[in-house]
Amino acid sequence: MMNLRLIENDPWLKPYSESIIAWHNLAIEKEKELTGDASLADFAMGHHYFGIHKEKGKWYIREWAPNATIIYLTGAFNNWSKHPDYAFSQLPDGVWELCLKEQQLAHKDLYALQIEWNGGEGKRIPAWAIRVIQDSETNIFNAQVWEPPVSHKWKIPNFKRAQKAPLIYEAHIGMSGEEEKVHTFNSFRKEILPRIKDAGYNVIQFMAIPEHPYYGSFGYQVSSFFAVSSRFGTPEELKALIDEAHSMGIAVIMDLIHSHAVKNEVEGLGRYDGTQYQFFHDGDRGLHPAWGSYCFNYSKGEVLHFLLSNLKYWLEEYKFDGFRFDGVTSMLYLDHGLEKAFNGYDDYFTPNLDYEAISYFIMANKLIHSINSNALSIAEDVSGLPGLAAPINDGGLGFDCRMSMGVPDYWIKTIKERKDEDWEVGEIFHNMTAHRDDEKVVSYAESHDQALVGDKTIIFRLIDKEMYYSMRKDQPNLDVDRGMALHKMIRLITASCAGGAYLNFMGNEFGHPEWIDFPREGNNWSYKHARRLWSIADNTELKYHWLKDFDKEMIQLIAESDLLSIPEIWKIWENKADQVLAYSRGNYLFIFNFNPTQSFTDYGIPMEANKFKVALNTDSGYLGGFNRIDERITYYTIPSNTSQHYLKLYIPSRSAFVLKRIGFKKIR
Repeated sequence: MMNLRLIENDPWLKPYSESIIAWHNLAIEKEKELTGDASLADFAMGHHYFGIHKEKGKWYIREWAPNATIIYLTGAFNNWSKHPDYAFSQLPDGVWELCLKEQQLAHKDLYALQIEWNGGEGKRIPAWAIRVIQDSETNIFNAQVWEPPVSHKWKIPNFKRAQKAPLIYEAHIGMSGEEEKVHTFNSFRKEILPRIKDAGYNVIQFMAIPEHPYYGSFGYQVSSFFAVSSRFGTPEELKALIDEAHSMGIAVIMDLIHSHAVKNEVEGLGRYDGTQYQFFHDGDRGLHPAWGSYCFNYSKGEVLHFLLSNLKYWLEEYKFDGFRFDGVTSMLYLDHGLEKAFNGYDDYFTPNLDYEAISYFIMANKLIHSINSNALSIAEDVSGLPGLAAPINDGGLGFDCRMSMGVPDYWIKTIKERKDEDWEVGEIFHNMTAHRDDEKVVSYAESHDQALVGDKTIIFRLIDKEMYYSMRKDQPNLDVDRGMALHKMIRLITASCAGGAYLNFMGNEFGHPEWIDFPREGNNWSYKHARRLWSIADNTELKYHWLKDFDKEMIQLIAESDLLSIPEIWKIWENKADQVLAYSRGNYLFIFNFNPTQSFTDYGIPMEANKFKVALNTDSGYLGGFNRIDERITYYTIPSNTSQHYLKLYIPSRSAFVLKRIGFKKIR
């Protein structure tokens, strides 16, 4: 039973209560229409029926294609011909079925469908195919029978994500290694997974897992929603990778693209049965004006069956621990939120709200958490629609958290447009902590978006060309000193103020010097910038090593204290002129001096009586700093003439440090 706690928590939502009630009523009605008296988990079983399956010694292939007039299975086994022995039979409701003897198909056989409709026909990769491969010479895609004689045996069949704040390592399999090539699930498992474990992250977010025709799309133009991208390896190899991560206590989530689909017609869902409107809206509503892709029709039961079954498939077949839903804003609004500011409640609750997509989100999140109560569901959203990451029973859409996409935008704007002496610590603190109290967010300084060619990473913006020429530890350089100091400070304040979760894109933690540029015609199909240079972070003669070590210490401090599970962050001190900021979270006191030139001696921070030890210091020499803070001593508050105590500190310019309370009083 839904209450309206969402509105109780935020009275400003009261004028929009009709919208909130309406989207929940639609979700309830749609779920009832789809499931009857069954559950969503019982409904989302399409992958067990559709596609290709061996049942009682026979092969059954089923597809939904309501506009088709005949369908043939083609492959090497029948010379890719429309042989009458491989013609499907039509069942009710647009479903087609073919039954073959066991010897007519074998593991690794290539196949496709030849679908005919009134006025045309075309080759199609089955919509429910679980294995699709591309010929390296012709670039032609085909489905592949995948029934290995030995399936993966799970070492940890019932892994449950630890109920700690997610520390997310965003990763891309193909560009995860150092060689100029597409890397694999196996190489990631052997070479990169141990790095992530050592760095202290507890969640991996994999990009580009479902099959996508164009490698350079970063996986965001999906063609086969149930097929693991074969360019990275086999389904068993992905399972082995996830199993190994689980054995290390690391949860694994995947980028999920249910906001749109690539327009490709042979290897995608575009005009699958000869119509645009089978899976997608017809006409302009079915075309995404910015992405050049098709938009799903979330009102159709068959489409919801496809998408909800897709969720259950990844959760159960591969034991993923959740999803980061991509393009949520595009789904929430009929105009996709394009060029929209979202400055207030009237901008959130407009006639442009897509209630059908919202009801899908409610059902999707309900399904995910019914299958795995510890699953993590994240919304990538720029709108800030209230309730997106609030519980369904409170009136929300049920995501566990949303991406705090304004934070990286704020850092880019600050670095680009303001001199160091104009950085305002109060404004920084506000932007790091600004989110709804009843919704958790994933905070991050930069993700893959800020590393793409045409943009710049934070380290690139701070140091620029000196990344290539002045990063040896024996090479003094003021620009590098500044950049490294701010790189650490930006990450520390972003992570320590995170509203429930923190994310980093692979390599950014050590200031990866290259942007991301996938092979394409414009770069002569080069892999030079579609890789990660781990060797520079491992090289103890280079300053990148310092940044890697700092990130490791920062993440491990946050992980060991489970800092981000503590919702309260108390601002203790703010001095705009000095550019000094202090705040507390749990047992930790965070001190920042963004002043580029001035250090402060005996700087008094007013607070209750307490004592502290240094837990982390951006100025530590072994982390690339100048050792200006004594980390050995205990720091005590000192009483003044009044009852007020002060913590007297030496606060070096352009530095930050974390003090752990070892006294008896809570910091406030």
